[in-house]
Amino acid sequence: MTQQTPSEPLLQVAPSPHLHASHLSTQRVMLDVLIALIPVCAVSCWVFRWYALKQLVLCELTALLTETLCAALRRRKSPVWDLSASVTAVLLALSLPWNAPAYIAIIATVVAIGLGKAAFGGLGFNLFNPAMVGRAFVMLSFAREMGASGYVAQVPGLDVISQATPLTAAKQYVAALASGATVADSVQTAFQNIPPLSDLFLGIANGSLGETSVGAICLGGLYLCIRKTIAREIPVCMLLTAAAMLGLMQLLGFTDDGFGALHHLGSGALFLGAFFIATDPVTSPLTRRGRCIFAAGLGALICLFRALSSYPEGVMFAVLFMNAMVPLINRYTIRKPIGGPVPGSAASPKA
Repeated sequence: MTQQTPSEPLLQVAPSPHLHASHLSTQRVMLDVLIALIPVCAVSCWVFRWYALKQLVLCELTALLTETLCAALRRRKSPVWDLSASVTAVLLALSLPWNAPAYIAIIATVVAIGLGKAAFGGLGFNLFNPAMVGRAFVMLSFAREMGASGYVAQVPGLDVISQATPLTAAKQYVAALASGATVADSVQTAFQNIPPLSDLFLGIANGSLGETSVGAICLGGLYLCIRKTIAREIPVCMLLTAAAMLGLMQLLGFTDDGFGALHHLGSGALFLGAFFIATDPVTSPLTRRGRCIFAAGLGALICLFRALSSYPEGVMFAVLFMNAMVPLINRYTIRKPIGGPVPGSAASPKA
């Protein structure tokens, strides 16, 4: 009787992650994000009407075409059905001002998909958030066209004219004080049309399409938290750090822009970044402790950029900077294996 040799085990070697869960597929996660963005898009279309719809359609069509073309150049099947390109397009459109020309939306989307994602190898390999890469490119290349000029809200019962975004008005206030103008003149020129907190909550203010309504953003963020689609510690730590920093800076008299901490929290893309941009699973840390460090860094940097830089907003630059820190955060917050490092490995101590 011949002795049969045992067959060798079949080893499947593939990049991480190695855990499989059907309810956490890429398509399901991206679909949840798109559903959560519906209130934000609805408020944007309610206030900015045709301009918001134009930006959303342009970015979406350009993203799908660019994703298909990049896949064809690599001789791979188009991954548009995983909905990641659609999420990037919607977030990018919502980060643009209402009056951005059509070519701005097209260029930003091509850069976001082509340079921000496909150039790194596709979804899961990109170091930076693709939507922020696209917005940074057009922000630095077309700074004049990216300024949100005054807008008359075409909503029945609302006669709102915003000459500047709230954060831009705060910068104008500081500049007016520095030029020697009186406080009364500074307030009159810079804050004559600043919306109250209630308007910031509803979205009746000037700014990028998706950053004006804190209420709509929180509604979508709550949906993502309930569905466990995002890491909840990121928005919590980011907002708490920003609130603490703003309160401390005001208490010490570090900021003199006439804004309260609540106005700063409700203005700009802070809430949109906390729930929809910083929580990108590809460009955020893997561990819970790492995500807390990442979010705290974002909140602190946003406050510093707003106070010290010439830009009124700081979410985009803070996200890109902290994205670059993610590999280091992962390295120093990863958990040690049970029993310590494997003997003979680089991590094990020398004898």
